[in-house]
Amino acid sequence: MAEPKQRAVDALIVAVPETAGPALYGMLDVLSATGTLWNELTGAEAGSPLIRPRIVSLARAPLHCGNGIPVHPDLAIADAPRPDIVIVPELWLAPSDDMTARYPELKEWLRQCHRTGSHIYSACSGSVLLAASGLLDRREATSHLGYEDLFRRSFPQLRFNPEPNLVFADPEGRIVTAGGTSSWHDLAIHIVARHCSPGEAMRIAKVYLMKLHSEGQLPYAALVRRQPHADSVVRRAEEWLSAYFRDTNAVSGVVTACGIPERSLKRRFKTATGATLIGHVQNLRIEEAKRLLETGALASDDIAPLCGYENAAFFRRLFKRATGLTPGQYRRMFQPVTRMSEEAAEQPVR
Repeated sequence: MAEPKQRAVDALIVAVPETAGPALYGMLDVLSATGTLWNELTGAEAGSPLIRPRIVSLARAPLHCGNGIPVHPDLAIADAPRPDIVIVPELWLAPSDDMTARYPELKEWLRQCHRTGSHIYSACSGSVLLAASGLLDRREATSHLGYEDLFRRSFPQLRFNPEPNLVFADPEGRIVTAGGTSSWHDLAIHIVARHCSPGEAMRIAKVYLMKLHSEGQLPYAALVRRQPHADSVVRRAEEWLSAYFRDTNAVSGVVTACGIPERSLKRRFKTATGATLIGHVQNLRIEEAKRLLETGALASDDIAPLCGYENAAFFRRLFKRATGLTPGQYRRMFQPVTRMSEEAAEQPVR
Protein backbone atom coordinates (compact mmCIF):
# COMPACT_ATOMS: atom_id res chain seq x y z
CA MET A 1 0.00 0.00 0.00
CA ALA A 2 1.46 3.35 -1.05
CA GLU A 3 2.22 5.85 1.68
CA PRO A 4 -0.05 8.91 1.69
CA LYS A 5 1.50 12.01 0.20
CA GLN A 6 2.70 14.64 2.65
CA ARG A 7 0.31 17.59 2.82
CA ALA A 8 1.86 20.66 1.27
CA VAL A 9 2.70 23.36 3.82
CA ASP A 10 0.51 26.42 3.26
CA ALA A 11 2.74 29.52 3.10
CA LEU A 12 1.50 33.08 2.59
CA ILE A 13 4.01 35.74 1.54
CA VAL A 14 2.97 39.30 2.39
CA ALA A 15 3.13 41.95 -0.34
CA VAL A 16 2.56 45.69 0.15
CA PRO A 17 3.74 48.64 -1.98
CA GLU A 18 6.98 48.82 0.05
CA THR A 19 7.87 45.16 -0.60
CA ALA A 20 11.14 44.43 -2.41
CA GLY A 21 10.27 42.49 -5.56
CA PRO A 22 13.41 40.31 -5.74
CA ALA A 23 12.89 39.00 -2.21
CA LEU A 24 9.16 38.44 -2.81
CA TYR A 25 9.50 36.54 -6.06
CA GLY A 26 12.75 34.82 -5.06
CA MET A 27 11.06 33.34 -2.00
CA LEU A 28 7.98 32.44 -4.05
CA ASP A 29 10.08 30.64 -6.66
CA VAL A 30 12.29 28.74 -4.21
CA LEU A 31 9.43 27.54 -2.02
CA SER A 32 7.42 26.51 -5.08
CA ALA A 33 10.29 24.24 -6.14
CA THR A 34 10.42 22.17 -2.95
CA GLY A 35 9.81 18.50 -3.52
CA THR A 36 9.95 18.65 -7.33
CA LEU A 37 12.79 20.62 -8.93
CA TRP A 38 15.70 18.46 -7.71
CA ASN A 39 13.89 15.34 -8.93
CA GLU A 40 13.32 16.87 -12.35
CA LEU A 41 16.94 17.99 -12.76
CA THR A 42 18.46 14.70 -11.62
CA GLY A 43 16.03 12.33 -13.34
CA ALA A 44 14.81 10.93 -10.04
CA GLU A 45 11.28 9.70 -9.47
CA ALA A 46 8.80 12.54 -9.79
CA GLY A 47 8.08 14.27 -6.53
CA SER A 48 5.20 16.38 -5.30
CA PRO A 49 5.23 19.97 -3.99
CA LEU A 50 6.03 20.18 -0.29
CA ILE A 51 5.16 23.87 0.16
CA ARG A 52 2.31 25.82 -1.41
CA PRO A 53 3.37 29.48 -1.40
CA ARG A 54 0.90 32.22 -2.29
CA ILE A 55 1.00 36.00 -2.21
CA VAL A 56 -1.33 37.74 0.23
CA SER A 57 -2.01 41.47 0.42
CA LEU A 58 -4.52 43.95 1.78
CA ALA A 59 -6.73 43.27 -1.25
CA ARG A 60 -6.81 41.01 -4.31
CA ALA A 61 -6.33 43.97 -6.65
CA PRO A 62 -3.00 44.11 -8.52
CA LEU A 63 -0.39 46.45 -7.08
CA HIS A 64 3.14 47.61 -7.78
CA CYS A 65 5.78 46.98 -5.16
CA GLY A 66 9.28 48.45 -4.88
CA ASN A 67 10.76 49.80 -8.14
CA GLY A 68 7.38 49.42 -9.86
CA ILE A 69 7.44 45.60 -10.00
CA PRO A 70 3.88 44.31 -10.64
CA VAL A 71 2.26 41.99 -8.10
CA HIS A 72 -0.95 40.00 -8.50
CA PRO A 73 -1.97 38.78 -5.03
CA ASP A 74 -3.56 35.35 -4.76
CA LEU A 75 -5.46 36.28 -1.62
CA ALA A 76 -6.58 39.22 0.48
CA ILE A 77 -5.96 39.08 4.21
CA ALA A 78 -9.71 39.30 4.84
CA ASP A 79 -10.44 35.97 3.12
CA ALA A 80 -7.13 34.13 3.64
CA PRO A 81 -7.33 30.83 5.54
CA ARG A 82 -5.04 30.41 8.54
CA PRO A 83 -1.67 29.53 7.03
CA ASP A 84 1.02 27.27 8.41
CA ILE A 85 3.58 29.95 7.55
CA VAL A 86 3.51 33.73 7.08
CA ILE A 87 6.54 35.39 5.49
CA VAL A 88 7.19 39.15 5.47
CA PRO A 89 9.97 39.74 2.92
CA GLU A 90 12.27 42.72 2.66
CA LEU A 91 10.71 46.19 2.46
CA TRP A 92 12.13 49.29 0.81
CA LEU A 93 12.22 51.60 3.83
CA ALA A 94 14.17 54.66 4.82
CA PRO A 95 16.31 54.08 7.92
CA SER A 96 13.93 56.37 9.84
CA ASP A 97 10.66 54.71 8.71
CA ASP A 98 9.27 52.61 11.58
CA MET A 99 5.87 51.88 9.94
CA THR A 100 4.02 52.52 13.20
CA ALA A 101 1.26 54.52 11.48
CA ARG A 102 0.62 52.19 8.54
CA TYR A 103 -1.36 49.03 7.77
CA PRO A 104 -3.26 48.48 11.06
CA GLU A 105 -5.39 45.75 9.44
CA LEU A 106 -2.30 43.89 8.27
CA LYS A 107 -0.71 44.13 11.70
CA GLU A 108 -3.85 42.74 13.34
CA TRP A 109 -3.92 39.91 10.78
CA LEU A 110 -0.30 39.05 11.62
CA ARG A 111 -1.13 38.99 15.32
CA GLN A 112 -4.17 36.80 14.66
CA CYS A 113 -2.13 34.37 12.57
CA HIS A 114 0.36 34.06 15.41
CA ARG A 115 -2.39 33.56 18.00
CA THR A 116 -3.89 30.73 15.95
CA GLY A 117 -0.61 28.87 15.50
CA SER A 118 1.09 30.18 12.36
CA HIS A 119 4.88 30.42 12.15
CA ILE A 120 5.89 34.01 11.38
CA TYR A 121 9.06 34.77 9.42
CA SER A 122 10.62 38.02 8.20
CA ALA A 123 13.59 38.82 6.01
CA CYS A 124 15.72 41.94 6.34
CA SER A 125 13.57 45.06 6.93
CA GLY A 126 10.41 42.93 7.06
CA SER A 127 11.09 42.74 10.78
CA VAL A 128 10.28 46.47 11.01
CA LEU A 129 6.66 45.58 10.20
CA LEU A 130 6.71 42.76 12.76
CA ALA A 131 8.09 45.15 15.37
CA ALA A 132 5.40 47.71 14.55
CA SER A 133 2.76 45.00 15.01
CA GLY A 134 3.96 44.28 18.55
CA LEU A 135 4.89 40.67 17.79
CA LEU A 136 8.51 41.30 18.73
CA ASP A 137 7.85 43.04 22.04
CA ARG A 138 10.23 41.75 24.74
CA ARG A 139 11.75 39.39 22.18
CA GLU A 140 15.08 39.27 20.36
CA ALA A 141 15.18 40.17 16.65
CA THR A 142 17.48 41.17 13.84
CA SER A 143 17.31 43.07 10.57
CA HIS A 144 19.66 44.77 8.16
CA LEU A 145 22.39 46.62 10.06
CA GLY A 146 21.23 49.87 8.48
CA TYR A 147 18.09 49.74 10.64
CA GLU A 148 19.87 49.30 13.97
CA ASP A 149 19.33 52.90 15.04
CA LEU A 150 15.66 52.73 14.02
CA PHE A 151 15.07 49.66 16.19
CA ARG A 152 16.87 51.10 19.19
CA ARG A 153 14.98 54.38 18.87
CA SER A 154 11.46 53.23 17.90
CA PHE A 155 11.28 49.77 19.46
CA PRO A 156 13.27 49.85 22.73
CA GLN A 157 11.04 47.09 24.11
CA LEU A 158 12.72 44.48 21.87
CA ARG A 159 16.31 43.26 21.98
CA PHE A 160 17.96 44.06 18.64
CA ASN A 161 20.84 41.75 17.78
CA PRO A 162 22.77 42.92 14.71
CA GLU A 163 25.27 40.06 14.55
CA PRO A 164 23.58 36.78 13.48
CA ASN A 165 21.76 36.27 10.21
CA LEU A 166 18.86 34.36 11.79
CA VAL A 167 17.40 35.17 15.20
CA PHE A 168 14.80 33.03 16.96
CA ALA A 169 12.43 35.26 18.93
CA ASP A 170 11.01 32.42 21.00
CA PRO A 171 12.20 28.98 22.17
CA GLU A 172 9.79 27.20 19.80
CA GLY A 173 11.06 29.11 16.77
CA ARG A 174 7.59 30.30 15.79
CA ILE A 175 8.91 33.79 15.07
CA VAL A 176 12.21 34.04 13.18
CA THR A 177 13.79 37.19 11.79
CA ALA A 178 16.59 37.25 9.21
CA GLY A 179 19.26 39.91 8.73
CA GLY A 180 20.63 41.57 5.59
CA THR A 181 19.28 41.94 2.07
CA SER A 182 20.18 38.44 0.85
CA SER A 183 19.16 36.88 4.16
CA TRP A 184 16.01 35.58 2.53
CA HIS A 185 18.28 32.80 1.19
CA ASP A 186 19.11 31.72 4.75
CA LEU A 187 15.47 32.08 5.72
CA ALA A 188 14.25 29.97 2.77
CA ILE A 189 16.73 27.19 3.62
CA HIS A 190 15.62 27.31 7.27
CA ILE A 191 11.93 27.17 6.33
CA VAL A 192 12.43 24.18 4.03
CA ALA A 193 14.54 22.37 6.65
CA ARG A 194 12.04 23.11 9.43
CA HIS A 195 8.80 22.36 7.59
CA CYS A 196 9.94 19.75 5.04
CA SER A 197 13.27 18.12 5.88
CA PRO A 198 16.98 18.98 6.17
CA GLY A 199 17.60 16.80 3.12
CA GLU A 200 15.18 18.79 0.99
CA ALA A 201 16.76 22.03 2.24
CA MET A 202 20.16 20.76 1.09
CA ARG A 203 18.75 19.86 -2.33
CA ILE A 204 17.15 23.29 -2.72
CA ALA A 205 20.44 24.97 -1.69
CA LYS A 206 22.29 22.96 -4.34
CA VAL A 207 19.78 23.71 -7.11
CA TYR A 208 19.79 27.47 -6.45
CA LEU A 209 23.49 27.73 -5.42
CA MET A 210 22.38 29.14 -2.07
CA LYS A 211 24.50 29.16 1.07
CA LEU A 212 23.93 29.84 4.72
CA HIS A 213 25.75 32.98 5.82
CA SER A 214 27.09 31.36 8.97
CA GLU A 215 29.55 34.23 9.39
CA GLY A 216 26.61 36.49 10.28
CA GLN A 217 26.36 40.18 9.42
CA LEU A 218 29.43 41.65 11.13
CA PRO A 219 31.83 41.11 8.19
CA TYR A 220 29.56 43.23 5.98
CA ALA A 221 29.01 46.06 8.44
CA ALA A 222 30.34 49.56 7.89
CA LEU A 223 31.90 50.40 11.23
CA VAL A 224 32.12 54.14 10.57
CA ARG A 225 28.91 56.00 9.86
CA ARG A 226 28.61 59.79 9.79
CA GLN A 227 25.89 60.79 12.22
CA PRO A 228 24.08 64.11 11.75
CA HIS A 229 24.65 66.48 14.68
CA ALA A 230 25.25 70.17 15.35
CA ASP A 231 28.33 70.00 17.60
CA SER A 232 31.07 71.82 15.67
CA VAL A 233 33.81 70.68 18.06
CA VAL A 234 32.86 67.04 17.61
CA ARG A 235 32.74 67.55 13.86
CA ARG A 236 36.27 68.98 14.02
CA ALA A 237 37.35 65.92 16.01
CA GLU A 238 35.84 63.57 13.41
CA GLU A 239 37.62 65.38 10.59
CA TRP A 240 40.96 65.37 12.43
CA LEU A 241 40.67 61.67 13.23
CA SER A 242 39.79 60.77 9.65
CA ALA A 243 43.27 62.00 8.72
CA TYR A 244 45.31 61.00 11.78
CA PHE A 245 43.61 57.88 13.21
CA ARG A 246 46.77 55.85 12.44
CA ASP A 247 48.76 57.86 14.98
CA THR A 248 49.60 55.81 18.07
CA ASN A 249 48.49 58.70 20.30
CA ALA A 250 45.42 59.63 18.24
CA VAL A 251 43.20 60.30 21.26
CA SER A 252 45.57 62.75 22.94
CA GLY A 253 46.25 64.29 19.52
CA VAL A 254 42.60 65.00 18.79
CA VAL A 255 42.14 66.47 22.28
CA THR A 256 44.97 68.90 21.58
CA ALA A 257 43.57 69.71 18.12
CA CYS A 258 40.13 70.52 19.54
CA GLY A 259 41.47 72.61 22.42
CA ILE A 260 39.06 71.42 25.13
CA PRO A 261 39.57 69.12 28.13
CA GLU A 262 39.72 65.41 27.30
CA ARG A 263 36.78 64.55 29.57
CA SER A 264 34.60 67.21 27.92
CA LEU A 265 35.48 66.02 24.41
CA LYS A 266 34.76 62.40 25.26
CA ARG A 267 31.40 63.34 26.77
CA ARG A 268 30.39 65.55 23.85
CA PHE A 269 31.59 62.98 21.30
CA LYS A 270 29.46 60.24 22.87
CA THR A 271 26.41 62.51 23.07
CA ALA A 272 26.69 63.67 19.45
CA THR A 273 27.61 60.41 17.72
CA GLY A 274 26.54 57.60 20.04
CA ALA A 275 30.11 56.21 19.95
CA THR A 276 32.97 56.60 22.38
CA LEU A 277 36.02 58.51 21.21
CA ILE A 278 38.33 55.48 21.48
CA GLY A 279 35.66 53.31 19.84
CA HIS A 280 35.56 55.67 16.86
CA VAL A 281 39.35 55.54 16.54
CA GLN A 282 39.28 51.74 16.65
CA ASN A 283 36.53 51.59 14.02
CA LEU A 284 38.52 53.85 11.69
CA ARG A 285 41.55 51.61 12.12
CA ILE A 286 39.61 48.39 11.51
CA GLU A 287 38.03 49.87 8.37
CA GLU A 288 41.53 50.69 7.11
CA ALA A 289 42.67 47.16 7.92
CA LYS A 290 39.69 45.75 6.01
CA ARG A 291 40.64 47.86 2.98
CA LEU A 292 44.23 46.62 3.09
CA LEU A 293 43.11 43.01 3.43
CA GLU A 294 40.69 43.36 0.52
CA THR A 295 43.22 44.90 -1.86
CA GLY A 296 46.70 43.74 -0.90
CA ALA A 297 48.86 40.82 0.19
CA LEU A 298 50.36 42.17 3.42
CA ALA A 299 50.27 39.83 6.41
CA SER A 300 48.13 40.90 9.34
CA ASP A 301 51.25 41.45 11.47
CA ASP A 302 52.42 44.00 8.89
CA ILE A 303 48.99 45.61 8.59
CA ALA A 304 48.68 46.21 12.34
CA PRO A 305 51.30 49.01 12.61
CA LEU A 306 49.99 50.65 9.44
CA CYS A 307 46.65 51.03 11.21
CA GLY A 308 48.04 52.29 14.51
CA TYR A 309 48.61 49.08 16.47
CA GLU A 310 52.08 48.13 17.68
CA ASN A 311 50.77 44.92 19.26
CA ALA A 312 49.74 42.60 16.39
CA ALA A 313 48.04 40.08 18.71
CA PHE A 314 45.86 42.83 20.19
CA PHE A 315 45.01 43.98 16.65
CA ARG A 316 43.92 40.47 15.63
CA ARG A 317 41.69 40.14 18.71
CA LEU A 318 40.12 43.54 18.08
CA PHE A 319 39.60 42.76 14.38
CA LYS A 320 37.79 39.52 15.14
CA ARG A 321 35.62 41.19 17.77
CA ALA A 322 34.60 43.87 15.26
CA THR A 323 34.06 41.65 12.20
CA GLY A 324 33.47 38.16 13.55
CA LEU A 325 36.39 36.88 11.43
CA THR A 326 40.15 36.66 11.74
CA PRO A 327 42.10 38.87 9.31
CA GLY A 328 42.95 35.77 7.25
CA GLN A 329 39.32 34.66 7.07
CA TYR A 330 38.27 38.18 6.08
CA ARG A 331 40.84 38.27 3.26
CA ARG A 332 39.70 34.88 1.90
CA MET A 333 36.10 36.03 1.98
CA PHE A 334 36.41 39.43 0.32
CA GLN A 335 39.57 39.49 -1.79
CA PRO A 336 38.03 37.30 -4.55
CA VAL A 337 35.24 39.90 -4.88
CA THR A 338 37.80 42.69 -5.27
CA ARG A 339 39.79 40.66 -7.79
CA MET A 340 36.68 39.86 -9.81
CA SER A 341 35.72 43.54 -9.96
CA GLU A 342 39.21 44.53 -11.12
CA GLU A 343 39.29 41.83 -13.80
CA ALA A 344 35.88 42.90 -15.06
CA ALA A 345 37.03 46.53 -15.26
CA GLU A 346 40.02 45.49 -17.36
CA GLN A 347 37.91 43.67 -19.95
CA PRO A 348 37.62 45.58 -23.24
CA VAL A 349 34.24 47.01 -24.12
CA ARG A 350 32.77 45.23 -27.14
